[in-house]
Amino acid sequence: MPNNEIVLENTPPMAELGLIPHKSCTAIAERVNDYLLQWRQERKSDQSIITLAGYRSDSYIVDADCPRFGSGEAKGIIKQSVRGLDLYILVDVTNYSLTYTVCGHENHMSPDDIFCDLKRIIAAAMGKAKRITVIIPFLYEGRQHRRSARESLDCAMALQELVNMGVDNIITFDAHDPRVQNAIPLHSFETVSPTYQFLKGIFKNCKDLKLDNDNLMIISPDEGGTKRAVYMASVLGVNVGMFYKRRDYSRIVDGRNPIVAHEFLGNDVAGKDVIIVDDMISSGESMIDVATELKKRNAKRIFVVATFGLFTNGMAKFDEAVEKGIIYRVVTTNLTYLPEEVQSKDYFIKCDMSKYIAYIIDTLNHECSISELLNPYGRIEKLITRYKNGEY
Repeated sequence: MPNNEIVLENTPPMAELGLIPHKSCTAIAERVNDYLLQWRQERKSDQSIITLAGYRSDSYIVDADCPRFGSGEAKGIIKQSVRGLDLYILVDVTNYSLTYTVCGHENHMSPDDIFCDLKRIIAAAMGKAKRITVIIPFLYEGRQHRRSARESLDCAMALQELVNMGVDNIITFDAHDPRVQNAIPLHSFETVSPTYQFLKGIFKNCKDLKLDNDNLMIISPDEGGTKRAVYMASVLGVNVGMFYKRRDYSRIVDGRNPIVAHEFLGNDVAGKDVIIVDDMISSGESMIDVATELKKRNAKRIFVVATFGLFTNGMAKFDEAVEKGIIYRVVTTNLTYLPEEVQSKDYFIKCDMSKYIAYIIDTLNHECSISELLNPYGRIEKLITRYKNGEY
């Protein structure tokens, strides 16, 4: 349990709890629900707290759906009362495995389709919930966060749309650029880093890492992710390096300027294990290019770590990179859809985030601070101590 458990035991919840998982993330939502049920059954709170209506329940999941008409249009339905609930809506906008039928043709759901379903669920609540929190791990349109030409600012518009519909809190994980919250400066927006879960997953699967400057280094694959790499390097007490991308600004390919080369800034990586950390793996080309450059500099084992494993071009290139000895392990969370093809790879490490999400929901429902959950430095320190003592 987190250190604030004693606070939760003596602080009543602000309202009865309700979870609405979109069908894009039912598996992780069920695990979140199981944790909440277990903790609240075991919690030794004041009787006035645990006897509150719905505090101890058979399930906190609210039955909701977004069925579609034959034309492809849809509607949101909540099949039970949400009046007065502290409502948490979970949605994974990247789950492309979902399909629907349009005039007899099967379509895969896009992020746009799933985001529209989220709005339908919010609209179906009709303002009856006491508070609405949206947990959207991969921030919808998070990569379209700034204007560099005459183009739309999709992420900012989406955030404004949600708060205008009555959403009180927005929780996301490792936002591509947290400054996008400036679009809604008077509303609650939290971006959570899974650094603790990354290290826990790596430590469980690799028992011989040496956590010192002579044997380990953290690398950011680009200048935008430097803060993420610096934090991990700081808690581990090792050095950090960075690649920056030289681009060809004379032409545009697939909506962006193509990368000409990756240039490295940092200490010598020869003979060291390396952790490349980023917010997402999309096609994976950049990560493999960076790993290849590190191997040319005689790096030892290379761990590719990212919050979101999208793998938009499949796993063939990663299979090849692992076979050639370029990449040692690929580490991502289960915050986005991971097909069986990915999870079955022997080099793949999945970091389960359901317990972390359950902690956040439980703490917020009790109207307690989540600052300790947002900065897991203390827990990482204990984790590192246990690893060095051979407890993993």
